[in-house]
Amino acid sequence: MLFFTPARVKISRKSWHASLLLDKVAKLSKEEHLSIQYNNLVNLLEDVPTSPPKSALYIPKHEYTKPTLGINPGATYGSAKRWYPEKFAEVAKEFSSKYQIIIFGGPGEVEMGNDIQARLDEMGIQNYQNLAGKTNIQELCSYIGGLDIFITNDSGPMHVAAAYEVPTVSIFGPTRHLETCQWENKKSVIVRREDVPCAPCMKRECPLKHHECMTNIEAQEVINAVKSIV
Repeated sequence: MLFFTPARVKISRKSWHASLLLDKVAKLSKEEHLSIQYNNLVNLLEDVPTSPPKSALYIPKHEYTKPTLGINPGATYGSAKRWYPEKFAEVAKEFSSKYQIIIFGGPGEVEMGNDIQARLDEMGIQNYQNLAGKTNIQELCSYIGGLDIFITNDSGPMHVAAAYEVPTVSIFGPTRHLETCQWENKKSVIVRREDVPCAPCMKRECPLKHHECMTNIEAQEVINAVKSIV
């Protein structure tokens, strides 16, 4: 498809067919972040090599009146990337005495947000706000940007938090953390299980139906990760 486009120069990741059909190819490593990989493609066109800058967003941060922790249980890529509402609720409970809690989520993640809300209600937690399905993109970025701590799956909002350098705990299961973790956020911690041999499988749904790359991550592991950066 790229070969038949009218572009004057066509570049891609190196492969046998790309080498034959395109103008320039780059050998990219999956052990490096995608920001580096894409930048290496750009450098095929540059006389002087460049380096990828930090992520940046120019939407003003929301100013909270109290220390605030955000949780993001969704991930639009597929169910395999999602940790569990009951575990998010357990983590939120642990920190509810120090932080007000905000539940984030897109239009398709309202049910997960409501699930966490119901669990917090059962626990007697009242200092939370459920924004799942209630924000546009600009509001979402603003609210995330003002957080004191963010707990999230591998997702778009995770990268929003990186742009604002919000202290973040990112939960990884089926995806390659070296490629898609937060870019250049020194306040970021990854929680993942290295003892699950089938991960990362890069599948939208667990093909083995056990989802151990996520079910094996306990709430206490995430709690400990949060305590390590706050």
